[in-house]
Amino acid sequence: MPSIRKELPRGFRWAAVKAGIKASGRTDVAVAVADRTASAAVMFTKNQVVAAPVTIGRRNIAATQGQVRALVINAGNANCATGPLGLQVAEQTCATAGEIFGCPATEVFPSSTGIIGVPLPVEKLIAALPNAHARLASNQAAAEAFATAIMTTDTKMKVSQATLEDAESSVRIFGCCKGAGMIGPQLGPPHATMLVYLFTDLQIDPSDLRGLLEPAVEASFNSISVDGDTSTNDTVLILASGASGVKWTSVQRSFQDEFCAELQRVCDDLAHAIIDDGEGVTHVVTLDVSGLPDDASAKTIAKSIAHSPLCKTAWSSADPNWGRILCAAGYAGVPFDAADVTITIGGVRIFDHGMRADGYDEAAVHEKMQQREYTIAVNFGSGPGHSKFLTCDLTVEYVHINADYST
Repeated sequence: MPSIRKELPRGFRWAAVKAGIKASGRTDVAVAVADRTASAAVMFTKNQVVAAPVTIGRRNIAATQGQVRALVINAGNANCATGPLGLQVAEQTCATAGEIFGCPATEVFPSSTGIIGVPLPVEKLIAALPNAHARLASNQAAAEAFATAIMTTDTKMKVSQATLEDAESSVRIFGCCKGAGMIGPQLGPPHATMLVYLFTDLQIDPSDLRGLLEPAVEASFNSISVDGDTSTNDTVLILASGASGVKWTSVQRSFQDEFCAELQRVCDDLAHAIIDDGEGVTHVVTLDVSGLPDDASAKTIAKSIAHSPLCKTAWSSADPNWGRILCAAGYAGVPFDAADVTITIGGVRIFDHGMRADGYDEAAVHEKMQQREYTIAVNFGSGPGHSKFLTCDLTVEYVHINADYST
């Protein structure tokens, strides 16, 4: 089995610069460039209202059949609900970046994050690109600068990486993301905001890459929620440079399995980092829902609990109010019999087959819920359906952040 170390994927360079888009004056334009055109796979928000860069990104990916040379991201402005001008801005960004980075405009992938409904000052973004080009580097500092520049209300950089290595092969993965609020992703294949960028030097066709990305996203980014709000800009993009020389279709199945496991781990790490850094979060809660007819039913109930303001506010004060959990499960639209349900918090059973558990100790459960992280397990019977869903509490600080966001 391959050993696992951490190194950056070969065949990429990263940079971050200040364009003056963020009011804070911090770096707000991030660029990644592949030495040669990279295979790409992407999943976008399922929100019916999408930002201009999502529209143009979809168009470019389709036009190149999954080939990307440059990635250009701005933070501080979502370029969403900005009309035809917003589309022109995204197109102009791709055209200028293509000239600077030496590729067709269709091989440039744009992304934006920030406030919705405010025109993006494209002249600032374009003026920053030559400086970004000059700063491109393949070292850890450059990659982390890239990861830092995409932040908005995030309080910390979010990165994860892995190297798979055996006697004959070496493949590397680097992932970074941003997201702290407006987090309730519903990501699908191409047809606060969460932005996720994954890089690997594996040699793989776009169609095979899509087959790896979708299950990794479903178990990670599609299984988290801060507030249940699905952003207009959510994007998960993976680029494969092929610079390792390791061809997906030529390696042994054991290496493929290990790569999938490490890609999943990187995605899981980043998804956890988003919830742990959620706006105002004081408790990270894993919902472990089981015993239902299928996984989709389990996830539907998990989302219902995760999005309940009554549940989330109870968690903020470590209140073991299991009635709110049961109620949120009950209105999710999935049939079940309450007499079959058991609920545990932090391993302590509090609800047992239709009624409060014998020997229920509220003080003991309250103590468990004062921990930064704990699990709420809800079992509905003997069915195979299961979902692990990561969420958090809802605090006064979250309200303050979002009440004042645009002012």
